[in-house]
Amino acid sequence: MITVTEIEKLASLARIKIDDSEKQSLAKEIDSILSYVDQIKTATVDIDHTPVPGVVHNVFRPDISKTLLKEDREGILNEAPDREGDFIAVKKIIAQD
Repeated sequence: MITVTEIEKLASLARIKIDDSEKQSLAKEIDSILSYVDQIKTATVDIDHTPVPGVVHNVFRPDISKTLLKEDREGILNEAPDREGDFIAVKKIIAQD
């Protein structure tokens, strides 16, 4: 269970001010969230979505690169608002601190 002291430390790290009345309710809410995350960690499914105890499977498709045909690539590039050669042109964004 998360304690009020830990809530105070989290608030300090996040640089937010929390009233004493909010600390208890936040502790309960965060504890509830953490217990739900623990439940999700233990939940597993196999390929047909039936539970398999103790086994974790990746339910996403494999990340495999595909070679595009020249016509497909050209079609995608033609849809872009701006283009430079074989690339989609985007605005330069530079973040300053």
